[in-house]
Amino acid sequence: MEITWYGHSCFRLTERGMATVVTDPFDHNTVGYFPLKLKSDIVTCSHTAPGHNYLAGVKGEPYVITGPGEFEIGGVFITGVQTNGVHKKASENGHIRNTLYLIQYEGLNVVHLGDMDRVPSQAQVESLGDVHVLMVPVGGGTGLNAAKAAETISLLEPHIVVPMHYGVPECKIDLEPLSKFLKAMGLKDVQTQPTLKIANAKTLPEETQVVVLDYKS
Repeated sequence: MEITWYGHSCFRLTERGMATVVTDPFDHNTVGYFPLKLKSDIVTCSHTAPGHNYLAGVKGEPYVITGPGEFEIGGVFITGVQTNGVHKKASENGHIRNTLYLIQYEGLNVVHLGDMDRVPSQAQVESLGDVHVLMVPVGGGTGLNAAKAAETISLLEPHIVVPMHYGVPECKIDLEPLSKFLKAMGLKDVQTQPTLKIANAKTLPEETQVVVLDYKS
């Protein structure tokens, strides 16, 4: 499996002979970064917002998943789990819902938390099972801040953590920098890499490892 980050909460997951998944495509006019020019078999959207469901950024006719449920497309199993409102004002006006996704590729379990803004419940933790790769928002705003992200990681105990949804110069949204999350995790400098490649579950690190990806323009 190969995972590429395109900025904000948008990733592309690819595996030879299986369906390609793109998560949370964004409108660069709203979010920043560079315009998306992706092609995918499946698109998952955590919630309704220009930074997370900009389908025009994905070419072709992908199967679009926008909420909870169980899906099987092209050998990929996807489970959507609904979480609470993404921020207090939204909650006061009737809860804007967020969906996290468990994406399963032949024994590899990838969890994309979307814009989850609070630590998951015990029931949500148990429903996900063994988390191999966790894509977690760390920059606050409408998602988890650094401290809550670190607490969520301690509950889910993933093998690999990929931070997302944090402030960088190319992002127009006011989010906390990655350094705040790394400090909460007890880390100083983490070497970035262009993509995350995983051969199979047997090659995963035993202890939780934070992998910081360069975003692909």
